[in-house]
Amino acid sequence: MQTYNNKTQQASSTINQQGPTWAAMNPEFVARMQLQNRFNTGLDIAKYTAKIMREDMASYDKDPANYTQSLGCWHGFVGQQKMISIKKHFGTTRSRYLYLSGWMVAAMRSEFGPLPDQSMHEKTSVPALIEELYTFLKQADARELQHLFKEMDDAREAGDQVREQAAQQKIDNFETHVVPIIADIDAGFGNEEATYLLAKKMIEAGACCIQIENQVSDAKQCGHQDGKVTVPHEDFLAKINAVRYAFLELGVDDGVIVARTDSLGAGLTQKIPVSQTPGDLADQYNAFIDGEEVTSLEQMKSGDMAIKLGNRLIKPTRLPNGLVRFKPNTGEDRVVLDCITSLQNGADLLWIETEKPHIGQIAAIVNRIRDVMPNAKLVYNNSPSFNWTLNFRQQVFDAWLEEGKDVSQYQREKLMSQDYDGSMLAEEADERIRRFQKDAAAQAGIFHHLITLPTYHTAALSTDNLAKDYFGELGMLGYVREVQRKEIRQGLACVKHQDMSGSNIGDDHKEYFSGEQALKASGKDNTMNQFAV
Repeated sequence: MQTYNNKTQQASSTINQQGPTWAAMNPEFVARMQLQNRFNTGLDIAKYTAKIMREDMASYDKDPANYTQSLGCWHGFVGQQKMISIKKHFGTTRSRYLYLSGWMVAAMRSEFGPLPDQSMHEKTSVPALIEELYTFLKQADARELQHLFKEMDDAREAGDQVREQAAQQKIDNFETHVVPIIADIDAGFGNEEATYLLAKKMIEAGACCIQIENQVSDAKQCGHQDGKVTVPHEDFLAKINAVRYAFLELGVDDGVIVARTDSLGAGLTQKIPVSQTPGDLADQYNAFIDGEEVTSLEQMKSGDMAIKLGNRLIKPTRLPNGLVRFKPNTGEDRVVLDCITSLQNGADLLWIETEKPHIGQIAAIVNRIRDVMPNAKLVYNNSPSFNWTLNFRQQVFDAWLEEGKDVSQYQREKLMSQDYDGSMLAEEADERIRRFQKDAAAQAGIFHHLITLPTYHTAALSTDNLAKDYFGELGMLGYVREVQRKEIRQGLACVKHQDMSGSNIGDDHKEYFSGEQALKASGKDNTMNQFAV
């Protein structure tokens, strides 16, 4: 970012070139407005954040302790508050991203109302949410800088040059709230041309990273639901190509593609690809198809089909809807082939959707992939669809049982019970959960940890608690004690909600435009002044 003085000097030069007709323009005000709007377009954001992601990926390759994290956000305000909070608590936004979940777009942002995660929502709602998230992040920049400008003005008015220089240094070293978004394009919302067109809109809105999955677009299911159907590799690679072409067309040469495989939980395929040569991708895909060996025509009924696999003729196992079943217990092998193939054909990162958060399981798959692609890195869904408490308590139970420890006081299927809270087993499970991201980054190749739907659940939980207290015996105390008092004492910026919504920025603009006659909202009678201390 250019310095405050450089921006001011440039603005002064531009204004002076126009002569007296621009005499009302104050170069310092122009500089402030430019600094508050660092990114003029979504493409500016995509190019800036792609560079950050690439740097973070290289840093992780050197040391897996440098993994990255994000939380899924379903509204611009939620994403904004997350990044403001991160800056407040950690002093930097580095290695922290946003995740845009197709699940939450379907459930919370569709004009149809709440929908399941089956690609039924409007595809335009995805780029619209990306644009909204970045609009709110840019406004967070403008708000924080407005406070720094006020700090500098107050120092000037007091004649305190030391404090003025300190404020200007903060402005010159300001770190933006704009961070990478990993954006979910589901299965591409149609054929490869449809994927390309939507990817362009997402990139133009600011997305530097697009996640795409290998399910059938018109039969897409949530990764944690049953009934998933995958596509042949050639179909999926065509969509990876479509996304890459979109990045390159728009000048985001280092855009990031996350190739997600649902093969671990998907037992069906919609079509049987055509093999051109023995051992090609289609042939490898077809080798996983379940079926009965055909040795005579009597085994075939009207409408049956057969394919040649090696030296055998196989009648594929088909469901009444025409979908074809894979052989049982082939999911992991299919995942490995999916991942290697995706990385060999333009993908940058992998996403393996698993049925439980088990480091050993993930590492076993990743190690097989890394035998072929040594720099393979994962984006991993720390999903709320997992019962983390039960999963990890059972993992500890199983480990202790294998080690010969006495577990007679525990019932494995009832470990979720509060009766076990505070037990040694529960404490060990919680410690494993606490270390999960760090350990998985080191042991299982996970570069980026995300929680897909956390703010969906936090909104539900906080609303439930407020409704219980406010409409109950506590009345207004339910809000004051559990919300406002905590906001004040924890230093939440949004306790001054007028400032958060841009009221003070608007006052500055009115003064820029109208001078002393500006009608401001931030005078002595503004009730937000009650939160000054």
